[in-house]
Amino acid sequence: MSLETSGVADQRALRERTLHQIDDYVLPRLDSLDAPLLAVVGGSTGAGKSTLVNALVGHEVSRSSALRPTTRQPLLLHHPDDEHWFSGPRVLPELARVRVHRSVSAGPVEPDGSAMDTVALVAEPALPAGIAMVDAPDIDSVSDDNRALSRQLLEAADLWIFTTTAHRYADAVPWQLLGEAAARDITVAIVLGRVPDGAEQDVVPDLRRMLSERGLADSPVHVIPETRFDERGLLPEEHVAGLRRWLTELAEDAAARSAVARRTVDGVLAQLAQRVDALADAEAEQQSAADALARIVAEATDRAATKVEEATSDGTLLRGEVLARWQDFVGTGEFFRGLESGIGRMRDRLAAFVRGRPALPEQVETALETGLHAVIVEAAADAAEDIERRWKAEPAGSAVLSGRNLGALPSGFSEEAAGVIRAWQQDVLALIQEEGAGRRTKARLAAFGVNGAAVALMVLSFASTGGLVGLEVGIAGGTAVVGQKLLESIFGEDAVRRMAKKANDLLDMRVRRLLDGALSDQFLPLVERKRTAEDTAALRRLAPSLRSGLSGTPTTVGAPGTDTDAARSGGHHAQDLDDEAVSIVDPEEDHA
Repeated sequence: MSLETSGVADQRALRERTLHQIDDYVLPRLDSLDAPLLAVVGGSTGAGKSTLVNALVGHEVSRSSALRPTTRQPLLLHHPDDEHWFSGPRVLPELARVRVHRSVSAGPVEPDGSAMDTVALVAEPALPAGIAMVDAPDIDSVSDDNRALSRQLLEAADLWIFTTTAHRYADAVPWQLLGEAAARDITVAIVLGRVPDGAEQDVVPDLRRMLSERGLADSPVHVIPETRFDERGLLPEEHVAGLRRWLTELAEDAAARSAVARRTVDGVLAQLAQRVDALADAEAEQQSAADALARIVAEATDRAATKVEEATSDGTLLRGEVLARWQDFVGTGEFFRGLESGIGRMRDRLAAFVRGRPALPEQVETALETGLHAVIVEAAADAAEDIERRWKAEPAGSAVLSGRNLGALPSGFSEEAAGVIRAWQQDVLALIQEEGAGRRTKARLAAFGVNGAAVALMVLSFASTGGLVGLEVGIAGGTAVVGQKLLESIFGEDAVRRMAKKANDLLDMRVRRLLDGALSDQFLPLVERKRTAEDTAALRRLAPSLRSGLSGTPTTVGAPGTDTDAARSGGHHAQDLDDEAVSIVDPEEDHA
């Protein structure tokens, strides 16, 4: 999404989140549905995430402090037997692993504030095998990087342990994320901490009401009253026993773990379907903006080519230097006095005059080349200025032009234009030679010279695009009539008409190709599109398949009852879908 269309910043963020979710969660989980569950402990600043993690494992492992933000580098705690599931890039592949070997008496793991692209792995025997836990940064951190990492971790989770407090449970930011959790149908456990004495009967019902309104009525709520830490500096055991028991029972029940994983996968696939639809809309908007800018280039190019065509057909070029050299070449006065005497006598006089060589045809060619070159360069320069002006009036065009000066032609354009003109002159010479290949025509042509006839055809082609118009050419004193009559005496009227049109067509083709190449090369690479309308259509076709989930039927909200084998049997279907999703969402990635 390279163009600055409306809302593109949000669209780019959505694309990145989608890619992260596919890489961090969908593909790893589909590849190993029986892997340990990943529970992410998330919440607002000061909600007690690290305090809760320490209490669950029975000693201080995560630094908790009044200094915010405390958690910068995420900690991934796992049972020692589950280390192989997390030591490689199976989950969170963009985060490098840092192994932390510690004893209970070693104190908390000190977060590395400069290591936002790493995750610290901590083997923790107090955690049951089958479930791992991540202490994530604050979801409302003052640090943009912290907030982005927290969201990435939450979207890589199988279940959430969401912490809040009696004073902050109604804050907007947590409920925005909890709404997304409901949309994903992910299992969420709510930990309501720092509840004052006597406030539970008011706060908890209100919290449950809010959860129910957002589709999270089944989420268990664990209440931790406002209390002092015990002698170890931890929350008293009785306040976290219920949550620990819930996690342990989940970890020990393979069918329950599979049900949680499958429910989350289906929810994520349904969410991906929505995101794919949104990305398809964004791609269509990008395509529309790119097409509009390309259309401006095409229109300006067409106008420039038309301007050249008009200048080479209305007699504009048969003035000034060109006219003077042409009159020198053909001896205008002498020939017009003899026109009434018949074409034969005129041909004889012309032949004698040409053999006397008062002026070479190359001089006419040079004058024509100079005039035509000026017309082409001026038309191209006007087109470049017009494109730049119109692009600047478009938000997408203005952004890509920022810091660039594309209103001027590239330095080599003048030489390219001269080369095109010389190539066209060779085209005209080839037309004369081809038409004069017959024996009788060849003899007549020899009397005047191939170059002289070619010059006459160039002059004639610049007199009128309508073909031969006899004595009514009316340009530059009728001197084009001389060339017309000369060519007719050699080739015949029909052949001359055909050659004049062919010469015009060849010039138009070469000029349009020159202008299109120069202007397109100058502007269009700035809006080069990696995607096509077919790619966008493929995104839209992918969405219904994603909504089908693991089972191949439309995903519905609710915890499915299935065992590990049943869940695994649907994995290939969704694996194929999401491999395809990655290739379409991000064609630069190779997920083979």
